[in-house]
Amino acid sequence: MSIVDEIFALYAQRGGATYGEGVTQSEHALQAAWLAEKEGASAELIAAALLHDIGHLLHDLPEDIAEQGIDTRHESLASAWLSQHFGPEVTEPVRLHVAAKRYLCAVESGYFDALSEASRVSLKLQGGPMSEEEAEAFESNPACRPAVRLRRWDEAAKQAGLSTPTFKHFAMYVRSSVK
Repeated sequence: MSIVDEIFALYAQRGGATYGEGVTQSEHALQAAWLAEKEGASAELIAAALLHDIGHLLHDLPEDIAEQGIDTRHESLASAWLSQHFGPEVTEPVRLHVAAKRYLCAVESGYFDALSEASRVSLKLQGGPMSEEEAEAFESNPACRPAVRLRRWDEAAKQAGLSTPTFKHFAMYVRSSVK
């Protein structure tokens, strides 16, 4: 089975799970990828948008784990798993999308207030807004800008009932991003 087939099988098996946002994991992934595509992002960044939360599908923890006060570090799990088949253009934005939330909360007025309740809960578990020193260090990372773009799509990709293209539509981006 190819990695692309494995990814789509994982979404078929576990993508119906929710995580406190009013959409399923599959709906969230498809919405994020669609937003990236509509903005003209690279194939790798569209793949990253589609796969950024795949870490939630790789562990066997309950859907309400954040409400139990546990950070699953899904971004690290996803990045490590994806790095077996994808380069840093995909894996670094995935790895840093939580850090990008912390960064935006620190540097952008009003960003925290616009977060969903589930994102606020997870933000506390993930370390809260970055300090000034953390934000400066994050800005110096070459993957900062792609991670911030991904984060914005992540926050916007929580619309119940939104019609999007299917996984089959996005397969070309994932296939072309395999190393």
